Amino acid sequence: MRCNPIYPIILTASLSAAWPANAQQTPGATVSTAQKRTDDSSDPSGFIGLGGAIIPKYDGSESYKPSPFVIGNVEWKGLDLQFRGKSARLDVISSDAVQFGPVLVLRSGRDQPDGDGRVALLPGIDDAVEVGAFAGYRFGGDATGEGEVAITFTALKDVSDTHDGFLASAQISYAVLRGKGFTLDVDAETTYGDKKYTRTYFGVTPEQAEISGLDPYRPGAGLQDVSAGLTAGVHLSGRWGLIGRLGGSYYVGDAKDSPIVDEGSKFQGMAALGLTFRF
Repeated sequence: MRCNPIYPIILTASLSAAWPANAQQTPGATVSTAQKRTDDSSDPSGFIGLGGAIIPKYDGSESYKPSPFVIGNVEWKGLDLQFRGKSARLDVISSDAVQFGPVLVLRSGRDQPDGDGRVALLPGIDDAVEVGAFAGYRFGGDATGEGEVAITFTALKDVSDTHDGFLASAQISYAVLRGKGFTLDVDAETTYGDKKYTRTYFGVTPEQAEISGLDPYRPGAGLQDVSAGLTAGVHLSGRWGLIGRLGGSYYVGDAKDSPIVDEGSKFQGMAALGLTFRF
């Protein structure tokens, strides 16, 4: 899927189901996201994962860089805090099927002169802070969660004066397999960006064109990309497990036609691997 700081959010449904809660289940069993939360528990529960990832250096880059892979869910008294890399959200509805709550995202910018080719001559872009909300619905699946479908909509607004724009995304994931000690999920997403967002990351002003040699470009609002990915989880022993993620996105619309993307790549991939601990 899309390779910016919000990319792990789509994993909420799949990763919540991927790790055995050994305090309640036998080793090798899995927890379905469709199962009801234990709202009356006085102790928090969930999982934390740490690892590494390979992601694009910036939006539209053909070059990649290593990045920390941080992931986790903490459930307590009907609340579910989910953090994925530089993004976090809080599900405030204690429901088997419906999710809703606030979202915080720290979006990486573009270092200068870290661009591909002539993009290295463009000014850098500061990291952005985005806030917003999400709403989701889960349905289907058996007692283990296999066959479950999760649909999520997210809206974000920059509050850091980096791009001052608005983003919206629609995501869907499907629990393909819930075996003994192994899980597999697939997902897809598309993202909409307004003109302020798109011009910050994909536009080239006349002044920037003169400096860099790129053609001037003033993109408008619209769909930015389509993405897909898969997530696999393996239970090792006790409370420990491994999680792996492969994803890719392809730019569409005005983002695809940007000289910045032409200088780099229309396809953006990512790979991540982490060690998890459930408590």
